[in-house]
This record gives sequence, C-alpha cells and structure tokens, in this order.
Amino acid sequence: MDPLIAGLQAIVGARHCLIEPEAQAPFVTDWRSLYHGRARAVALPGTVAELQAIVRLARQHRAPIVPQGGNTGLCGGATPDDSGRAILLSLKRIDRIRAVDPLNNSMVAEAGCILANLQQAASEADRLFPLSLSAEGTCQIGGNLATNAGGLNVVRFGNARDLCLGLEVVLPDGTLLSGLNALRKDNTGYDLKQIFIGSEGTLGIITAAALKLFPRPLARATAIVALSDLDVAPALLARCRAGLADQLVSFELLPRFGIELGRRFMPGLSWPLAQLPEWSVLIEASTSSGAFDIRAAMEQSLAASLEAGEIADAAIANSEAQSRAMWQLREGILEGQNRTGASIKHDVSVPVAQVPAFIKAANAAVLAAWPEARVLAFGHVGDGNTHFNLAQPENESKAAFTARTAEVNRVVHDVVASFGGSISAEHGIGQLRRAELHHRKPAAELDLMRRIKRTLDPEDLMNPGKLV
Repeated sequence: MDPLIAGLQAIVGARHCLIEPEAQAPFVTDWRSLYHGRARAVALPGTVAELQAIVRLARQHRAPIVPQGGNTGLCGGATPDDSGRAILLSLKRIDRIRAVDPLNNSMVAEAGCILANLQQAASEADRLFPLSLSAEGTCQIGGNLATNAGGLNVVRFGNARDLCLGLEVVLPDGTLLSGLNALRKDNTGYDLKQIFIGSEGTLGIITAAALKLFPRPLARATAIVALSDLDVAPALLARCRAGLADQLVSFELLPRFGIELGRRFMPGLSWPLAQLPEWSVLIEASTSSGAFDIRAAMEQSLAASLEAGEIADAAIANSEAQSRAMWQLREGILEGQNRTGASIKHDVSVPVAQVPAFIKAANAAVLAAWPEARVLAFGHVGDGNTHFNLAQPENESKAAFTARTAEVNRVVHDVVASFGGSISAEHGIGQLRRAELHHRKPAAELDLMRRIKRTLDPEDLMNPGKLV
C-alpha cells in the first residue's frame, strides 16, 4: 500500500480515509461545478490531534494539503488541482461547540461547525451570532473565517473578521497555535489571528475560533423601499443610519430585472408596492431594547426620505410573515439567476457613496462591449459590495456566453479600479481570481504576501495554487 495512505488510515481509520473516486466525488468538485480536481486521499480527522498528525505526515511525504469546510465557496479555493498529489483535508468532523459564555458575549466553536448551528446555539443562550449568508445551512465557520465571509448583516456587525476574538490554528509543520482567548483588548504584539483570517488555508488550518455574540434582538423592522433614482441610495442609507439610532442591520439593493427573474421562477413571490421600480432597497433594523420603538423610527426615517424626494414609495412589514416574504424577494434574485442560465459573476466593492456611480459606469462599459448583455447588479450596497453579474442571454448558448468571461472581467474590473475598489469583497480569491489579483494588487503588497507565505509554509504545501 502507498505509505502515505497507510499512514492516513493509521491516524483516522480506513473509514475516514477515502481513496475511491466515487467516495471522493463530493469533495473534489466545487459548489458551482467550475473546478474539478483529484485527490490522493480525502482525510476526515475527528480531532485536532489527528489533524496535526496528518499535517506532519503530509510534510514528511511532501504531499500538498487542501483544507475544505462545507465546500460552498464560489472561487474554487477548496478544490484540489488535477494532479492527484494532494490530501484533501475535510474539517466536517471537527465540529464541537466548546463553550458558550453569555455574560462575556462569546462562543468557542470548532472549524467544522455549520454556521446555522452556531446561530441556533447562540439563540438558545439568548444571544445573537450575526454572521448570515445564503449557504448558512451547509457552510462551516472555519471556511467562513478562511475567506473572511460577509453576508447580509455586515452594515452593523462587520465581516467574519470583525466577529472573531481568537483562533486556534494548525501551522504547516503541525504546530498548534492556541489563541482562543475571548478578550476584547489584547495589546501584546502582532494580532496573529488576522494573518489567517482571509488566507484561504494557504498559511495554516483554522481548527477553532472564539467568536463574538450580541444581545438577541427583541424587535425588528423590515421595509421594501422604491428609490426615486439609484443615485439617492447613499443619502437614504445615511438617513436610515442616523434615524434608526445606528440599529440598521441590512441595506440590500434590489434591481427590477432581479425581481422579475425571481417572480418568473418562484411564482409565489409577492411584490408589496403598487409599482415595480427600476431600483429598490430592502432595509432591516433590529433592537435588543424594549424601550426603543424600532418600527416608529423606521417610519419616521422613510417619511423624511419621501418628503425629501429620495424615495417614491415604501412598505413596512406588519408581521414576521411579511418580513419573511420581503426577504424571499431578495432570495428570489439568487434563485432566478441560477435558473435563467449561466452567470458571469463579480463580487466587487467600492466606497459606499460611489456605488450608484460605479453601477452606472460598469453597466455602460459592459453594454458598449456587449450590447446583448443582461446585467444583474444587486447586493450589499450598505457596505459598498455589489454583485455585478451578467445573466446568459436567452438567445445565446452557454458555451458562447461563458467564453467571454475573461473579456467581461477586464471591463468590469477596470471600472472597479477607476473607483479605487476591490475585485473581491466577500467571496475570496481561490483559483478563480488568482491571476486577476496578481494583475491588480500593488507589487509591494504582493511581495509582502509572498514573504509571509514563504516564512510560514516554505515548502508550499498548504493549499498550493490558491491566492498567492
């Protein structure tokens, strides 16, 4: 037997060392089926000690390691190449919630914990863990941190990076870096956890995290608002931030095209306003205080916006069911996008105040190069993150459409650069954007990233071919 395979089986048992292609199949293809790889073995350790032993064994045999969480990433960051040399290391069995401390507003959870389970555990302790994204039923917190995930609540609570107090990480030589203290203030040198958050498994493997919790909301207000023009979105955002006493949680841009797609493929979706405008926003605020009338604050903010001519109409949910129905409109955009054909996707960010100008400029640039393009720009306008996507034209084949991906990327990313923006806001780099990152990132920053990589992983065994 291959001595590496024998060593893996000795560590995790034959049941958790997958070598047959059929058993490996769910692990070696990414969620979007853009990347297909091969693995020498898929190993599923059940403890951190087993994971450390695998890393030491891999280093002994000079075998690359590709860490994987829930395999819900959009950039191929957790998919091996087709050489068949790598060990794909799944964290799904390292999934204990080690501690929940309501008084310290913190939780310690292992990397394989599914995000929705962490939300539930926080709720059972009368607390909130606010990280929320569409894949929360299957994605894992280790992967969320490794990619610095964003999601729906960034406006108030920040990205995954902002929700992390400490990390436990297995380094490329098998050493365990234990930094799970739940301190809010620790000024004793470099903040080492920040090196690993967003590193996509290229510097080490996150095995556990100390996470921030917040008081559980007692009330929320959800609204769909028709914009008089896209340009007024930043002013409306600023007004809502102030009027809602900084309790604003989400501020999501909804284009007419996206709503129409959602209603086409999900007939149960109901639009709450008399007209479907070119642009709307979904706004949500919440409060943990029974003394603050969040709905009245929302009403007052929107009334002032209506008087100022920033909005044309608005509807505020009167029940939890109506609130869910409004959020289903946002979810319908994703469903409609997926079911209308292939997509060319861009996960970009610009300064919040520049989002409308960016969308208009990027739309014009794309249509100048490709008049038949169907632009679908939506998303987290409250934090400057736009999912500027293109949907496959109905009269064009998938092959012809996707063949223009590189061309469209250049057009869109050139516009992003002109606004001082980023080509990746919340989805990471992985394989998908690695070449583009190296084209766009300043040389000094790339050089420093490579030096950090060489210092921690001199043999380039940790997720090679990704990010750097």
